Amino acid sequence: STQSTGEPREHKGSDVMVDLFVTLEELYLGNFVTITRNIPTYKETSGTRQCNCRMEMKTHMTGPGSFQMTQHRVCDQCPGVKLIVETEELDLEIEPGMVDGMTQKFSGKGEPHMEGEHGDLYFQVKTMRHDTFERVGDNLYTNVTVSLQEALVGFEMTLKHLDGHGVPIKREKVTWPGAIIIKKGEGMPNFEDRNKLGSLYITFDVKFPRGELSVEDKESVKKILNQASVQTAYNGI
Repeated sequence: STQSTGEPREHKGSDVMVDLFVTLEELYLGNFVTITRNIPTYKETSGTRQCNCRMEMKTHMTGPGSFQMTQHRVCDQCPGVKLIVETEELDLEIEPGMVDGMTQKFSGKGEPHMEGEHGDLYFQVKTMRHDTFERVGDNLYTNVTVSLQEALVGFEMTLKHLDGHGVPIKREKVTWPGAIIIKKGEGMPNFEDRNKLGSLYITFDVKFPRGELSVEDKESVKKILNQASVQTAYNGI
């Protein structure tokens, strides 16, 4: 007699995870991209091969009332196959507001299995570094450098956003190093609700002039600022 040691398993190839490097502009506006991928595939060819191999137990009579069980490897005969590589174009949508780690799944586009289905292919979002903005959640952060003169007397400027629109910045009061202004609605779109936008945080740096002031200029600055000494030592860590 023959006995199987287990239920046949459904064979499937390995899943594949691929990093999809995207720009902040793409995550702000959305984009469609086409990716060419080489997909290994098994195709039938001439001849046969052993397949669906499993271990089965066989019982042998060794004498009156006694028997012995032995294990044997049993295989089916399947058509021969060869591994080829097919080139396929996959269309991907980068949706506004997507965040790092989000994936898009392509069923049956992963690694092949000789006796079963392909695994699945996943593209995982990875944000590329941006020269102007840093994203945290749905908020954007940037630093703006102004001159000491602009910091003292005020300034106006326009900051170019990810889609090219200008964000107006106007300061009439004194701007100190580390000062932050918040522009609501100028951050990233929320993935769940694209009409909901985060905020833009702008931190100011002040570039001081090099060189040395004349005695007359020093006196003029003192007169204009009329500021007492605030020299204090403290632990700033």
